[in-house]
This record gives sequence, structure tokens and C-alpha cells, in this order.
Amino acid sequence: MNSDKELLIKFRDPETRNYAFNLLVREYQKRLYWHIRKILIDHDDSNDVLQNVFIKVWKNLDAFKEESQLYTWLYRIATNESITFLNQKKKRAGIPMDDVSDFLAANLESDHYFKGDEIQAKLQKAILTLPDKQRIVFNMRYFDEIKYEEMSEILETSVGALKASYHHAVKKVEDHLKNH
Repeated sequence: MNSDKELLIKFRDPETRNYAFNLLVREYQKRLYWHIRKILIDHDDSNDVLQNVFIKVWKNLDAFKEESQLYTWLYRIATNESITFLNQKKKRAGIPMDDVSDFLAANLESDHYFKGDEIQAKLQKAILTLPDKQRIVFNMRYFDEIKYEEMSEILETSVGALKASYHHAVKKVEDHLKNH
């Protein structure tokens, strides 16, 4: 396995650029896919956004300044692309920007890739009631176990705000599970 530093060196060399990019895709594709999938729910939408993410990465990797870890930078791109996609989809569907949970829950129910049991389905539906940003914070912390400091870099938000957001999200999910 190559370190991020080695990957970047290989990417910046025209001789090994394609090889390095393929390594990067292999290394991060699955994690980024599931991060995006938790935001968008739909498999096909997630694949489309993942492709957009890697196109952006290809175009901008030379400009990556290594001020943060590579995966932090990748997660930031994936998060921003997902939110942009979700907002465009809401606009096209005429859904109010703050009312997407029913729309995503319908996607979850019709998703033949989702193989969760009843408890998992209830948890996912509870998570879908959260506002987008809270949902992203909840998923990153609860499922991906990303540290607040890393999340702060990815989402460009203070650690305190993220902790508060996660706390509120947990409370809302618990309340939803108790009442449904």
C-alpha cells in the first residue's frame, strides 16, 4: 500500500500519473461511495456523484497543498458534491429545501440495494428526518467514526459546533425511534 505522500509524488510525475490515480481510486472509492450513499440514499445517484468527485479530484489534485490529509480533502469534495447534487435534485423535484426526509425515505424504501432489517430501516428513516448538515455529521461520527477534529477540516466547521450538531442529531434520532 502506498502512502498518500507517495501517491501524490507519483501523480505529479507524468510517467506515473494514471497509475497513481488508479491507486487513489482503489484506495478511497469504497469509503467515499458509502459516505455519499448515506447522504443521497440512492445507489445510482451515489455512483454519479462519486464519478463527479473523481473527475474533480483528477482536475485539482495537482493543486492539493497537503495542508490537510488527502482523505480529508477527498471527503470534503464528496460532501460538497453530494450536497450540491441533493439541492439540485430538490429544486428539480420542486421539494422545499428543508423538507427532503419523505423524498429520501421513499428512495430508501424503493432501493433494492438496501438489504437492512426492520431495525436498520427504522434507524435510517430516523436519520433521514434530520436536516442535511446534521445528518452528515451524524453519519460521519456514528457510522464512519470520524474524529471531530477531522470532521472540522472536512466540513469547515468548528469542533464545538459539530459536537452540538451531533448531540442534537442523536436526540432527534432517539425521539423519532421512541415515537415511531
